[in-house]
Amino acid sequence: MKEILLPVAHVFALVIMVFAGTMLAPLILAIWQLDAALWSFVLSAVATFVIGALLWLGTRRFKRELKTRDGLMLVALTWVALPAVAGFPLWNYLPINFTDAYFEAASGLTTTGGTVLSGLELLPHSINLWRCLLSWIGGMGIIVLAVAILPMLGVGGMQIYRAEMPGPMKDRKLTPRIGQTAKLLWAVYGGLTAACIVCLKFAGMNWFDAVCHGFSAVSLGGFSTYDANIGHFNSLTIELVLTAFEILAALNFATHWLAWSQRGVTAYFRDSEAKAILSVLLVSCIGIAFFLYHKGSYPEFPTALRHATFNVVSIAVDSGLHTQDYSRWPIFAPMWMIFLSCIVASSGSTGGGIKMIRTLVLAKQANRELSQLVHPNMVRPLRVGGTVIANKVVFAVLAFVFLYFMSVVTLIFVQLGSGLDFMTALSAIIACINNAGPGLGMVGPASNYSVLSDFQTWVCSAAMLLGRLEVFTILVLFTPTLWRK
Repeated sequence: MKEILLPVAHVFALVIMVFAGTMLAPLILAIWQLDAALWSFVLSAVATFVIGALLWLGTRRFKRELKTRDGLMLVALTWVALPAVAGFPLWNYLPINFTDAYFEAASGLTTTGGTVLSGLELLPHSINLWRCLLSWIGGMGIIVLAVAILPMLGVGGMQIYRAEMPGPMKDRKLTPRIGQTAKLLWAVYGGLTAACIVCLKFAGMNWFDAVCHGFSAVSLGGFSTYDANIGHFNSLTIELVLTAFEILAALNFATHWLAWSQRGVTAYFRDSEAKAILSVLLVSCIGIAFFLYHKGSYPEFPTALRHATFNVVSIAVDSGLHTQDYSRWPIFAPMWMIFLSCIVASSGSTGGGIKMIRTLVLAKQANRELSQLVHPNMVRPLRVGGTVIANKVVFAVLAFVFLYFMSVVTLIFVQLGSGLDFMTALSAIIACINNAGPGLGMVGPASNYSVLSDFQTWVCSAAMLLGRLEVFTILVLFTPTLWRK
C-alpha cells in the first residue's frame, strides 16, 4: 500500500508548499495595514510550508512518474486536504471552530460561495482578500495550476489533467503539451480577471472591493466583502459588469482562447454549448422578469428585469453573488434558478453542476431513442454542434448523471435525517453540489450556513467537494478495481 500512497504524498507535499506561498498576498496586505489578522497569516503560512516540507522530505525516495490511479488519488487528496490548511488563518483569527473554518475554506476553493461568517464588512481586509483569493485559486483548479509547474520538477501532468478538468471531453487539448495548455488556460483566466477588476473600479468600486469581487465573479465563487453582497452597492453599472463577466466565466475557457487567437468571435458561434447557455439565460431572465412583474414583486417591469437578470444569471452559472433576497420571490422563480444551476455552466468553465454539454448529449440521446422506437433499424450517430459523439461518451454521461442524482438524493435524506426541514435540506445540497452558494429556507441569501449543526455543515462540505470533483473522481476511490495491482 505504501508503494501506492507515498509517491502521491510526495507530489502532494509540493502542492502544499506552493500553496503556502499564496498566503503571502493577504500577509503583505496585513503588514501594510497592520491589521489584527497579521500573526494569523504569519503562523499559518509557516505551518503550511513546514508541513509540506516535512512530508516532502519523508517521501522523496518514493518519487516516480504518476500513473492514472495516482492522478485520481492526488486530485482527491488535494481537494479534501487543502481546505484544512487553507482554513488555518480563519481558525486562528475568527471565533469559529474547525468545522466552520474547513467549510469556509472548502467553499472558497470549490468556488461555492456559501459562507458561515457574518459582519463581513467589519473583518480585516486580509481575511476578506484571503476568502476571495481562495475562490480565484480554486476557479481553474489548483491541480491545473500545478500541472504547469510540476513538469519542471520531473512530475508528469497528463494524468492529473484528465482527472481534474471538468466535462466529458477531457482529452481535448489546445496544445500538444499539457503544461502549455494549463498555462494558456491560466493566461485567459488571469486576463479576464484583470479586465473585470478594472471595469469594476470604473463602475464605482474602490480598488479593494474591485479586486475581491473580480476574483469572485471570474471564478464564479460568490464571496463578497459585505453581508448584503452586491446589494450593498445598489449600482446598475456594477451589476451589468458582474453579469457580463459571470457569463464569460461560465463559457468554456478553451473557446475564449480560440476566439482570442483567431481575433474574432467565430469560435463562440461554433460552440453549441455557448449558444445553448446564452439562449437559456436570455429566455429565463426575460421570463422571470415578466413573472415577478405579473405577481407584483416589483411595481415596474424595468426594475423586475434588472433584479431578475442579475440574480438569475448569477445563480444559474453557479456564482452565488446576489442583490436581492430571492427566497422571498414567488417560489417558482427561485426553484427555476436552482434548476438552472444544475445545467447551465459550460464544461471547461469555472462553473459546476451537470454542465450544458452533458445536458445537450442527454437531450440528443433521448431524441435518438424516440426516433428508434418509430424506426427500429435506423442507424443515426449522435451529433452535438456537428461533432459526432461516441457511444462510450454517451454511456459515461448517463453514468455521471445517475451518480450525480443519486448523490443528491442520498445527501438530502442524510440532511433530513439530521433534522433539517425539506426546503433547507434540498436547496443546501443542490447549491453545494453545484457549487452555487446560497440556497433557500434557513440557508437563503438573507442568511448563511452558520445556522447548520456541525454534522450538517460537514455533509454540505462533502457535497461541495463531490460536486467540484464531478462525483467520479471521489467515488472511483471506493472501487476495489482501483486498488488492484
